[in-house]
Amino acid sequence: MDAKTTADGRQLYVDRETAERGSKGPFFVAYTTERADSRWGYYCANCGAFDNAMDAMGRLKCNACANIKKPDEWDAAHE
Repeated sequence: MDAKTTADGRQLYVDRETAERGSKGPFFVAYTTERADSRWGYYCANCGAFDNAMDAMGRLKCNACANIKKPDEWDAAHE
């Protein structure tokens, strides 16, 4: 696990073995503790930001560089 600091000074731990594929680079899972007992969110490997959002369908977008992960499930009825 790599220790990284958020923009507001919080220390989080990035698991480089657990990733989601993004359009510009992977998103790695981030935890609040080094033991990985409390999942916090995602770290964008493209720009190094923790500022990202996920919707109900599993679409993940980095708010800093627009790196995106497509939804886990897709339904044409939502278009």
